[in-house]
Amino acid sequence: MSNPTNQSVGLPQEWIQKKRDGLCLTLEEITAFVEGVTSGAVTEAQIAAFSMAVFFQDLDVEERVALTLAVRDSGRVLTWDRNRLRGPILDKHSTGGVGDAVSLMLAPMLAACGVHVPMIAGRGLAHTGGTIDKLESIPGYQTGVHADHFQRVVEKHGFAIVRQTEDLAPADQRMYAVRDVTATVENLGLITASIVSKKLAAGLEHLVLDVKCGNGAVMQDLDEARRLAESMVAVGNGAGMNTSALLTDMSVPLAWSAGNALEVHEAVSYLKDGSMRHPRLHEVVMELGAALLVQAEVYADKVGARQALENVLDDGSALTSMAASIEAMGGDPKVVDCPEKVLPNAPVNCPITAPRSGKIAGYDVRQLGMAVVELGGGRTQTDASIDHSVGFGQISMAGIQVREGELLAMVHAKTQGQADRAASRFVSALKWDSDEKVPNVMQGQIGFPTDSGS
Repeated sequence: MSNPTNQSVGLPQEWIQKKRDGLCLTLEEITAFVEGVTSGAVTEAQIAAFSMAVFFQDLDVEERVALTLAVRDSGRVLTWDRNRLRGPILDKHSTGGVGDAVSLMLAPMLAACGVHVPMIAGRGLAHTGGTIDKLESIPGYQTGVHADHFQRVVEKHGFAIVRQTEDLAPADQRMYAVRDVTATVENLGLITASIVSKKLAAGLEHLVLDVKCGNGAVMQDLDEARRLAESMVAVGNGAGMNTSALLTDMSVPLAWSAGNALEVHEAVSYLKDGSMRHPRLHEVVMELGAALLVQAEVYADKVGARQALENVLDDGSALTSMAASIEAMGGDPKVVDCPEKVLPNAPVNCPITAPRSGKIAGYDVRQLGMAVVELGGGRTQTDASIDHSVGFGQISMAGIQVREGELLAMVHAKTQGQADRAASRFVSALKWDSDEKVPNVMQGQIGFPTDSGS
């Protein structure tokens, strides 16, 4: 390992000054910086200064690739024995939103189609929900298992979902913790390196990114979301991983529910019963799944890929895959049979009714997410505990007409006071009586050719 104080490479303050002045860093300089982050030779103050310099000067594609690979190589990189696998190794990643439980349905569906999905997911932060928090609402489910166990489950059952551990891209954990408290999170190069490095550490061959835009997304503006997608696609491909992206809308809730256990319950219902599938959620699941299966050349076109995904829903094999993986990860597999008995239930369940008649034109989705946080179902600090049982269910779709007094949603809360405050916030997040059409859930595709079956 290089010494970050090696005079032949330079000193951290020299790299910071170079980037501050708008110059490009070399592969050796970026690698030495990340090695110093990992070893502790680079201080938090220097990480903060470097991040701020990058925030204002940014990184070009070559620098982003170099930073991503260096962060990947700061810890363990999983390797896979092809003789133990049925098909290619692939995954999806979402930039986050409200009611986005896509991974919970899509991973077992893909596994049932004969591919392998080693998913390293995150917790929720601020208004966005996290896949790991959702899974931890299942009694016994272990999200922090050793990498060897993770790989065995993926090999045997086709998929497993875990949180980032200390031996996977550890430099990212330290850098992100500093960025989070120094107002340097929102930089395309740093976001790209953080996300893509962890996917590379999982040993993926193929990745499809679900980049959200709209008022409930991290990148609210469509052009900003497109730039982020283009950056991650360029870096993923530049690092040797086949990468593409879909732009999807998060200006209205994606699902019937928002809240950890509620979304797990919805995911089980989705896999069991076609009549229970939220149309926007189903479209995102199918498009991401089809894009991955075609990209990995499991199917020749999206028509065949979508039919395969529908088949594993219809014959129950996706649900069986879900139960097997949950059990292998220590969770209670009966959650797929009777989720209402296995998952935590909030003590207070109250209807939210329409205060007026009219058309629900849309939502302030960020406010819905923050209402879940206020209920206790999300966090504003990374180490905060959460209540997995709370949130909203039976959320009305945007674009429908309602009458005064009709059900808009159900609020699940710990106390009546919390339920009342959440209901008020839900109603204030509604947008009424607009003639504007609800945005199409699919906003675009990047890095992958559109075929005749799309």
